Amino acid sequence: MEKKVYNLEERTYLFARDCRFLLKKLVRNTSNNEDVRQLVKSSGSIAANYIEANEKLGDKDFIFRLKISRKEAKESILWLRLLRDMNQEFTTEFEKMIQECDELRKILSAIINKA
Repeated sequence: MEKKVYNLEERTYLFARDCRFLLKKLVRNTSNNEDVRQLVKSSGSIAANYIEANEKLGDKDFIFRLKISRKEAKESILWLRLLRDMNQEFTTEFEKMIQECDELRKILSAIINKA
């Protein structure tokens, strides 16, 4: 069983990294190529915006960056679902990534609500 990472900066990085590892396994075709490109962008943006939030210029900037990170998590779930449905041989792996992304989204929402 994998140990959960509680450092959110590291956890968002690991999510983006693990997306890339999974995507390397997929067959290259028009549909996959576009969805892969979108997922690479959105998954990396979750981590990048969270890091920027931690280097905030003020409370408004902190919340703004967290909201972008949460938005990118929602978008990542869309691309993961599409890729899962089009690459059914990797359904289990995509489900794990969707679950992790949804957990990240919920954590970001909780931080926003408490800020």
